[in-house]
Amino acid sequence: MRKTLLSTAALTLFSSALLADDASMQAEIDALMQKVEKLEKQQKRTNKKLSQVNAQSANDNVKFGIDFRNAVDVIDYRNNESDTYATNPSLLSSRLYLTMGAAPMKGLTFQGKLAVYATWGSHLYVTDPALKDWAASSKASDTVMRVKEAYFVYSDELGGQPISVSVGRRPSTNGFLANYRENETDPGSPLAHITNMEVNGAMVRLDWGRFIDGAYTKFVFGRAHSGEMQDIYGDVSGARTPYALSGGDVNTTLEDTSVDFLVIPGNAYDDGQYQVMYQWAHIFNTKGRKLDGNIPKAASGTADLFSVGLKVTGIGEEISDFLDETTLFVSGAYTHYDAKSGYTLIGSSDGGVRSGSSLWAGVIIPDMLTERGRLGFEYNRGSKYWTPMTWAEDTAIGSKIAVRGSAYEAYWNFDLFGVKYLPSQIRYTYVQHDYTPNINCAGWVAPVETDITATDLRFAVSYRY
Repeated sequence: MRKTLLSTAALTLFSSALLADDASMQAEIDALMQKVEKLEKQQKRTNKKLSQVNAQSANDNVKFGIDFRNAVDVIDYRNNESDTYATNPSLLSSRLYLTMGAAPMKGLTFQGKLAVYATWGSHLYVTDPALKDWAASSKASDTVMRVKEAYFVYSDELGGQPISVSVGRRPSTNGFLANYRENETDPGSPLAHITNMEVNGAMVRLDWGRFIDGAYTKFVFGRAHSGEMQDIYGDVSGARTPYALSGGDVNTTLEDTSVDFLVIPGNAYDDGQYQVMYQWAHIFNTKGRKLDGNIPKAASGTADLFSVGLKVTGIGEEISDFLDETTLFVSGAYTHYDAKSGYTLIGSSDGGVRSGSSLWAGVIIPDMLTERGRLGFEYNRGSKYWTPMTWAEDTAIGSKIAVRGSAYEAYWNFDLFGVKYLPSQIRYTYVQHDYTPNINCAGWVAPVETDITATDLRFAVSYRY
């Protein structure tokens, strides 16, 4: 009986102790839960604060990049009819791109590129009339830093349709297919076969990717030449009429009217291996010759340019690493110049038309010597009246894409010392002009048969980061 009482008492004491422990444990758990809740609230406040800090600092910062290239070009011209020539064994040049990018909020981005492209020993700045706004940073000249690109893009959806709008100085050089010969991974916006110029414009982009792989269309309206403004204080001294002409917006003597354009480039299909791009461009008031008075550079009519190109990245389906890393492309283009009555374009009759065509093909293969090196081979063929807008093309001897004849080119793109930040290139270009070389915007010049060859051997090394 005594043992039973003792056992009962022990159990009671033990149970009491357990209950006491449970209560204590529960109290501790409650205290911990309160601490967790407090910490969660503090974490939310911290995250909110960090978001505000990021928005005001890191995300609002402009990120910069560098592309610094030094090159030597060995150039040679031969007129095989007159047996005359011109050479330059060492055209030394340096080109610095300072790239900028910012994304202050979702859907809004800014891209910019400042450029200095100078020949060694050049003047501080040049006033050569051939150095136009559309090639100011794409042709070696002086040591002035210029704006090559500056534009913003805002992207959203409109009734379920993805749409982007943009305004500014466009990424309109080294576009589709030209990026390979420029040793650049990403192409610019237009098709380089008919457009390779620095221009300003406004753009609307409609994305059709939900219907066709990679498909989209852009509508770009801009101004390539501002002709009538001759003085920031007007065309008459003391007139106090900045940026305006007396008597209206047309100079009746020179008819140097502004040149506007509407360009519609697009991607018809892109599954990562096969890509088809197209572009139509309409040029208003393109430059030609006014027959009455024999005035060149007059607003003489319109021009329409069309191009379509196919690029194949990788041949076959995993047949070999070599074919997987081989790229083929072919592009066809057509130009049509339509003069107004009383005017001529590219040697047309009074109010007549001139049409031209061009073929551009290329292959890029692994060099089998370096990890990322590539060899490229390209061929261009243009007809007598072939006249694209490629005046900013970076070839020292003039635009080889615009050749009225044949052009052959080979290049080796590689990383110097195997360092990816030192992309380099050895390139050789041979051009046979069968008709008047088409090296600048000169719609008032009639092409005539000729026999001129031009060559350019370039060695270039860049620092790109």
